[in-house]
Amino acid sequence: MSPKKSYSLETELVFSKSTDQHNASVAPLYQSATFKQDSLSNMGEYDYTRSGNPTRTHLQNHLAKIMRASSTFAVTSGMGCLDVITRLLKPGDEVIAGDDLYGGTNRLLTYLHNKGDVKAFHYDTTNTELIKSKITSKTRMIFLESPTNPLIKVVDVRGIAEYAHQVNPDVIVVFDNTMMSPVFMTPLDLGVDIQYESATKYLNGHHDIMAGVIATRSNKLAEQLYYVINSTGCGLSPFDCWLLSRGLRTLAVRIERQQSNCIRIAEFLKNIGFKVRYPGLKDHPQHELHNSQSRGYGAVLSFETGSIKLSEKIVESTEIFGIAVSFGCVNSLISMPCKMSHASIDAKTREERDFPEDLIRLCIGIENCDDLIDDLTKALLKSGAVKINERDELFNAVRIEAKL
Repeated sequence: MSPKKSYSLETELVFSKSTDQHNASVAPLYQSATFKQDSLSNMGEYDYTRSGNPTRTHLQNHLAKIMRASSTFAVTSGMGCLDVITRLLKPGDEVIAGDDLYGGTNRLLTYLHNKGDVKAFHYDTTNTELIKSKITSKTRMIFLESPTNPLIKVVDVRGIAEYAHQVNPDVIVVFDNTMMSPVFMTPLDLGVDIQYESATKYLNGHHDIMAGVIATRSNKLAEQLYYVINSTGCGLSPFDCWLLSRGLRTLAVRIERQQSNCIRIAEFLKNIGFKVRYPGLKDHPQHELHNSQSRGYGAVLSFETGSIKLSEKIVESTEIFGIAVSFGCVNSLISMPCKMSHASIDAKTREERDFPEDLIRLCIGIENCDDLIDDLTKALLKSGAVKINERDELFNAVRIEAKL
């Protein structure tokens, strides 16, 4: 028997064989909650959708190829992933996490810490030597993001994972790959034990479902994760699995267009004079490190204006950019993390972590980039953030000077 042919990721996203009895070109939706058995002595593969469903199986098998994992699990949200993963911990286990995490991640880890379930310590994970000095034989789990959200800091994932496993072979390195998606990054290749993503974002791409995906190459961890998912009933519903499968097929073309738009917008804002945080800019302090572990830069950037009130005016003056939390959708979004996605982190902690209160986060979609730059230009002018020195016939080519 010849070995199974592997294809490029762009092809794997679109190409998935269905085992449907009618050979449907699109895998069917099995909306059933229960499955009849032939007899008490001859039980089938499925009995109850909480434990397993053909639609979910098809999705998970497809995701396993995309993420280069041996096992993947689809659950009800990105935070649902984190909830499942933290249930692998025992009371008193020590956890290391970044000091720039998604607000919900910080909220859950802080809750578990304050409750006495775990001992969670937050450090600057971009300081590799600092993190190495904190890893001991007692460290049970390490949570990493790269680029971080929303400060867009880059972490040496391979270096930290390799060192952590040398110090403690039983440590579980967990990586949130939501910002990059499997198109731009394969964390399991970098030595992490568990990768998870909020599939609400790039994987689905249309913000019409909530979902999360967990991936691993460890059979032991896979068994433990499945036990928790089956026990708690957080597996993704059949219809949402079907929608996620549909969204996956356009992931590559969506995120590549979003990235190309984001690169132009990052350069546009930088040329005006704003402090822009985006790994695709060559002056990003960890640009080369990012290139060494990723295949792209993503479509999320943040920038500072120097004034909270000014940032508020800019955010509220856009038309195409919708004011909303989250990212990864086909349409562009704008937000102020300190007031929205990261508001659960108290102001004192944000200050300790050098989190700018005036920070604006842009999540770039697939619209025409000239229209997006036009929209931002108008918002910057309306807010008083910039002024025009000379006007060109093309609005996106005007020379503007920042009042910073």
